[in-house]
Amino acid sequence: MQIDWTLAVALVVTSGLAALGGVLALAALQSRAATAQCVIFSDSAGGTSFLFDGELLVDATPSARALLSLSAAKGSPWVRLVAYLSPRFPDFNAQVVNLHRDGRLILTSAGPAPFTLRAEARGGLTRISLLDPDEQAGPAGTDPLTHRAIQDELAQLRSTLSQAPLMIWREAAEGEVIWANAAYLLQAAHHLEPGQDLSWPLPRLFEKTATAQGVKGQRQKLAQGPGRDHWFDLIMFTEGDGRLLFALPADAAVHAESALRDFTQTLTKTFAHLPIALAIFDKQRQLTMFNPALLDLSGLPVDFLSMRPTLFAFLDAMRDRNMIPEPKDYRTWRKQMTELEKAASSGLFEETWSLPSGQTYKVVGRPHPNGALALMIEDISTEISRIRRYRADLEMSQAVVDAVDQALAVFSPAGILVMTNAAYAALWGHDPAERLSDSCLKSLCAHWRDRTGPTALWAEAERFASENGERDPVLGEARLLDGRLIECRFTGLPGGSTLARFKCAAYPEGPSPAFATARALKQA
Repeated sequence: MQIDWTLAVALVVTSGLAALGGVLALAALQSRAATAQCVIFSDSAGGTSFLFDGELLVDATPSARALLSLSAAKGSPWVRLVAYLSPRFPDFNAQVVNLHRDGRLILTSAGPAPFTLRAEARGGLTRISLLDPDEQAGPAGTDPLTHRAIQDELAQLRSTLSQAPLMIWREAAEGEVIWANAAYLLQAAHHLEPGQDLSWPLPRLFEKTATAQGVKGQRQKLAQGPGRDHWFDLIMFTEGDGRLLFALPADAAVHAESALRDFTQTLTKTFAHLPIALAIFDKQRQLTMFNPALLDLSGLPVDFLSMRPTLFAFLDAMRDRNMIPEPKDYRTWRKQMTELEKAASSGLFEETWSLPSGQTYKVVGRPHPNGALALMIEDISTEISRIRRYRADLEMSQAVVDAVDQALAVFSPAGILVMTNAAYAALWGHDPAERLSDSCLKSLCAHWRDRTGPTALWAEAERFASENGERDPVLGEARLLDGRLIECRFTGLPGGSTLARFKCAAYPEGPSPAFATARALKQA
């Protein structure tokens, strides 16, 4: 019984191994068949032929693959082949579209050495062959079309170097110029003595040590006569023991840098004469530029400002010298300075600082490009003093006018009320001085008509105020509704203004209670 089970297991294993071997043999046969089907041109096949299924390359001869490898275009084999054929066969793209309808296409290239393109469409595949009539004239062992492609590329490279607008040359390890392009030779010819020709070795245009150093961004000057210096940026690449060098024109960069330097000097001189203190802080809020006025207004030493302090260090130093309004506590002041920095960054900071010393500073913060910040500090103490004196003079003038018993009203050349006194408020029962801009002669004449009996005096007053040049005074009387008779006089003032004066013909002794109340209101 044990022997029967052993035979059964052996039979099963043998059957499995036999089946696996058959599957592997079948797979190998199919792989060989597929490989045989995919390879159409052998490695020894001659000529230049391509086989495409649509735009998919199925196979190509060795010379055809070598031709594709020389193409400068990037992409699929079809794209590289079209890039090679289009300059030589201008009608290729238009003709190949109809290839499956016509079945065959033959084109001849233009140029002194033409060759033929033959395309055939069979069984859904496209075969393209390139035929060279002078195939036997090429070097032995070299495909003619590949050789021609190499020659064409070499001619293009030579033409490119000869037409390059910048100087290119090679130097040996010792620094001798062993090759140069046309731009270098033309420049070298300009530096020859009269009657001298170019000879070997080629003349050197730039210093030997400069070209040997190969420092990146190195700039050298090439003199071509009085006032005709040209600048070049030298770029070097090491090639074995020698060097390949390029000279990039840098005249525009040199002129721009010179103009920028002159402009910076002009700005520096301008800032130096500005009476307004200027402090510019960079993106990190460090002081990068200041003018002499900042030293005078801030009282900070020049060595401290030269150390490029931060914005808060700058403000702290000004605070120590009582050059900033002092709040009640330092924490509030620090918060206020933080808000100053934020407001200045958005261009919204503008304050007036009244210092304990009696000086008044106007501080303006403005943002600059790249996150920079500019603070402008101006001493406006004189201006503030002038404004205060002007206000005091106005108050004094108003007090003098209020002391006059006659009711007075002054109108601008446009007929706008600009001044009244206390006697006017007491006489007419209102004080238009509270809203002078809204009061004009026409509206006040309407008010006067409502408080007096019928009279043509107010119409004459409106006409008088509207006239220009020399004007005769307008005199007249009007009776108030309470029975008082008032004398009215309208006279011209310099500049086209008008003065209206009102006086009671029989005024009681001493000012009336209404007049006293109005004067008190005006003085308050």
